[in-house]
Amino acid sequence: MSWRVVVVNKRAKLDLQMNYLVIRSEEITKIYLGEISTVMIENTAISLTVALLAELIKRKIKVVFCDEKRNPSSELMPYYGSHDTSSKIRNQINWDKGVCDSVWTKIVEQKIKMQSNFLKKLRLSEAEMLDGYIEDIEYKDATNREGHAAKVYFNALFGKDFTRDKDIPINSALNYGYSIILSAFNREIVSNGYITQIGLFHDNIFNQFNLASDLMEPFRPIIDETVFSMNSETFEYKHKVLLIQTLTQTVIINNKKNDVNNAIKVYCKSVFDAIENKNIKLIKFYET
Repeated sequence: MSWRVVVVNKRAKLDLQMNYLVIRSEEITKIYLGEISTVMIENTAISLTVALLAELIKRKIKVVFCDEKRNPSSELMPYYGSHDTSSKIRNQINWDKGVCDSVWTKIVEQKIKMQSNFLKKLRLSEAEMLDGYIEDIEYKDATNREGHAAKVYFNALFGKDFTRDKDIPINSALNYGYSIILSAFNREIVSNGYITQIGLFHDNIFNQFNLASDLMEPFRPIIDETVFSMNSETFEYKHKVLLIQTLTQTVIINNKKNDVNNAIKVYCKSVFDAIENKNIKLIKFYET
């Protein structure tokens, strides 16, 4: 089971040697590929061999590249993640709209539930309001309980003046963390043979990751909790490390302990099963 998130942040050369990722810098580090779920390239002075990239793709290991500011800017994704990708994509294009809308409704409900659980953990009274929003959710979230819940939730965490469009360290941290989670979802979508562009609810022609944007919603509070715990007026490298490490946190899914990386795998597979079988009861959500 892959579980390692490998972050390379110094000048180095990365290559492949006998099923190991070899990092050649001041020292030589070898990591068995079977243990790796994600490789994050944080420095533009890092070079990689094509042989390594080809093997990472073959093993469905996510590779995330950062820009000169060390922020995630792109990722390596295979053309085909499954032997029956063509069939899966045909099915995806023809997914039952009613089932997709029902799945989206459950996703929104679960997202607000996880937000409420975090507020309860902090003993904040706004959790009761979020519980009320859960009860009021309509099909397809027609009354936008998600949006109302988000405002109450973020104001409870970061103050009444907080908005998601402000250029402040908190938002930089949230955006960085969300991009890490989004990348993990893209990996699982492709691994299951689907494409990221066609979503359940998100339908932006400029968004290459509509489906991942849909599926990741219940996992956002994991990032929110980490950012809240930082309690920092800056956003530095040490904070990025904490956010990357959220992928290795332990959660419970399908009555078993799993790290977030593997919980995403279980959850995504269950969503696809639910859509293909037209049975939303098949969806497996995580608990903390």
